[in-house]
Amino acid sequence: MEMSQASAYSSPTLGQMLKRVGDVRKEVTGDETPVHRILDMSDTQSISSHSLPFVLSFNNLTYSVKVRRKMSFPAILRQPAAGVSTGDPVAGENLFTNTKFLLNNISGEARDGEIVAVLGASGSGKSTLIDALANRIAKESLKGTITLNGEPLDSRLLKVISAYVMQDDLLYPMLTVEETLMFAAEFRLPRSLSKSKKKMRVQALIDQLGLRNAAKTIIGDEGHRGVSGGERRRVSIGIDIIHDPIILFLDEPTSGLDSTSAYMVVKVLQRIAQSGSIVIMSIHQPSYRILGLLDRMLFLSRGQTVYSGSPMNLPHFFSDFGHPIPDSENRTEFALDLIRELEGSPGGTKSLVEFNKTWENTKRSNENPEIQTPTHGLSLKEAISASISRGKLVSGTTSDIHTSPASMVPTYANPFWIEMLVLSKRSFTNSWRVPELFGIRLGAIVVTGFILATMFWQLDDSPKGVQERLGFFAFAMSTTFYTCADALPVFLQERYIFMRETAYNAYRRSSYCLSHAIVSLPALIFLSFAFAAITFWAVGLVGGFSGFLFYFAIILASFWAGNSFVTFLSGVVPSVMLGYTIVVAILAYFLLFSGFFINRDRIPPYWIWFHYLSLVKYPYEAVLQNEFDDATKCFVKGIQLFDNSPLGNVPNALKEKLLSTMSNTLNVKITSSTCVTTGADILVQQGITDLSKWNCLWITIAWGFFFRVLFYFSLLLGSKNKRR
Repeated sequence: MEMSQASAYSSPTLGQMLKRVGDVRKEVTGDETPVHRILDMSDTQSISSHSLPFVLSFNNLTYSVKVRRKMSFPAILRQPAAGVSTGDPVAGENLFTNTKFLLNNISGEARDGEIVAVLGASGSGKSTLIDALANRIAKESLKGTITLNGEPLDSRLLKVISAYVMQDDLLYPMLTVEETLMFAAEFRLPRSLSKSKKKMRVQALIDQLGLRNAAKTIIGDEGHRGVSGGERRRVSIGIDIIHDPIILFLDEPTSGLDSTSAYMVVKVLQRIAQSGSIVIMSIHQPSYRILGLLDRMLFLSRGQTVYSGSPMNLPHFFSDFGHPIPDSENRTEFALDLIRELEGSPGGTKSLVEFNKTWENTKRSNENPEIQTPTHGLSLKEAISASISRGKLVSGTTSDIHTSPASMVPTYANPFWIEMLVLSKRSFTNSWRVPELFGIRLGAIVVTGFILATMFWQLDDSPKGVQERLGFFAFAMSTTFYTCADALPVFLQERYIFMRETAYNAYRRSSYCLSHAIVSLPALIFLSFAFAAITFWAVGLVGGFSGFLFYFAIILASFWAGNSFVTFLSGVVPSVMLGYTIVVAILAYFLLFSGFFINRDRIPPYWIWFHYLSLVKYPYEAVLQNEFDDATKCFVKGIQLFDNSPLGNVPNALKEKLLSTMSNTLNVKITSSTCVTTGADILVQQGITDLSKWNCLWITIAWGFFFRVLFYFSLLLGSKNKRR
């Protein structure tokens, strides 16, 4: 073990390897910039120049949740009588809830240069322990202490010096391996680092991960063939270690992989550990070859520690327990089988837990205290400073030892606008390679516009033409909102990628919201123009070119408001099916209260508030005003007055006689050419009198911004990614 630790500390860090690559390339290309130098902190801190001691310690970690009791009527009747004691009650328990301990006084430590594996059966608490160490459990729910080099770990500091690799490979499917790692470098590495340096780091990391042959291959998904499962897992690890973190947490990185791929993944983790990082991972059942790569093992059973130590001591531990491991069996398989067997016995694993405590105390009393915590008296800020000086690539850090550990690292590696540009570029690149999605959306808009154009072809200015225009506008405006429903799956598919990246401050949530809006605009502009161009002149709408521009603007505003509304819902609802159900229902309500089916003056007072909340109301009123705002244009003349009445089918001669009689009665001359209803009269009949068309346009645009703000707050409140 001492030889293993010595070799681990003497191995070059990832930063050193990358700097060597950079210096060699400078010599080859003739770059006159000076080569990199690494500070030697050994003289000032009285430690070995190759020693970068980090010790992550956790003591008495306890985490419990409340679960509902399964109650039955006979069980309630069997409750003890008054005055009969049944023992001390557990705090927080009552007749209806029970306290379940997912972690129960777990203690241990992890050192840089080592791989610590957490093992146990399903439900033993492996992932819960990883989450606890990675600060993914709310502080008020987790009991115990977690320290790095004896100092409490600040949440902000941990986010920057650590990385967490989830069990699922959450990657953009249409990006190549190299592009995926390059975007990670753009997020996690500081702006002060040049583009060429970031590319060199990515290339070095590709070689370290063994992904050179797959560098130009897309990640892939169900519909697109991409890299293999083992390569996907290594890419997932790569995007989280691009900034060379001091601590790396992994939740079952070998899950779902064959033995060879699993071994290659753990081999990569060994190289990462030897570069000066602490690697802590959960693993279900390691093979014999993987067992040889592990430095420490922590076996859990129902939230309690049953073994903690080196894999080499495992046979000795179980031999002392009275269950020696046969030479022909895999040590971990034997241990896990024995633990499962004890869990099914009446006493459970209590005997093994108690034996482990005794065994640990005996081992601790026989060990040298300096071996237990090899930090050489180094404080946390001194250790981080020494690590940075030797080339550890914590993004944007400073090696000033006079500052506090938390202030040595920035919250984010890049400014807001850099994050926004990188996010926009990544989204454009990923979506550009799936043109069929935009093609289908464009096809739906074109087909809808073609049907409307041919159905309402060249409407006239008769009373029937007026009614047909009203129907066209209502359907056209509601269609723009319904076609925005395809934006619902976009964020739902990216949700967990977003949560993973923002959990460790890869970028700001505000940057994501703004880039999400920017990326959607080009498609909305193109779709709006296509729909407006197909329908405006075909239907025979008035206003000329200026009328077309306003018609295009209000359609674009409708697309913007609808897209923002659906995007906000995607940040709230948990699934696509539920989201579609809510979107369709709410948009139907918006259309109902828009003023087309029932005028504003006729809406009951207790529902009038919904009329003003309707997103369809404002674009619908805007296009009506754009069409009928001309007070000099006549839509009902003389005998057309009878068109929508029972007298509509009588001969025109009789209609003229009726007009003459009405003229004599009203003392107003009404002939067959007299204008009875103008465009302004139609607006009054429809109850459109309170807002101008430009105000309707601005309100529609404002709705879009309002829902984008709500989307931001939904991300802020709904993506904490912590257990309660």
